[in-house]
Amino acid sequence: MEIRESGEGDLHIVLGLFDAAVEWLVARGSAGQWGTEPWSADPAKVERVRTMLRDGRPFLAISDGVPAGALILDHPLPYTPPVDEPEVYVTLLLASREYRGVGARLLEFARQDARDRGIGLLRVDCWAGGDGKLVRYYEGQGFTPTERVRVRDDVWVQIFEQRV
Repeated sequence: MEIRESGEGDLHIVLGLFDAAVEWLVARGSAGQWGTEPWSADPAKVERVRTMLRDGRPFLAISDGVPAGALILDHPLPYTPPVDEPEVYVTLLLASREYRGVGARLLEFARQDARDRGIGLLRVDCWAGGDGKLVRYYEGQGFTPTERVRVRDDVWVQIFEQRV
């Protein structure tokens, strides 16, 4: 698997990964995470992704020439509690269900990026609802939960950190 830099020119690829993720989440009863409709059909969500691609440091995972995942670093969302030290923040992690291990590979890329830049803190957040499987995924990847943050009336995210 190759991981390459990305940008606004890959908006359609990242939206395609979002749309596939939404379809999968809805099928397993987790529509609360990203809704029930394709992100590519919602102008506000398209603009949100465009902004993340423009303002963050985006990367794509490519497997056999096919996009298998997306990673955006260093563009924490407005609800993210600040820290008093340099950090690498995983703003977005999307992994195709068709390829095993993509998420773990992208997280390792983020860890290595932090080490290469001399930064000792890697943080990420995720939807804290549903069956808790996503929270357990990040714990399984070595992250420690720090605080929960309400982003809307009924939506909470879990913030995690990891020393690298």
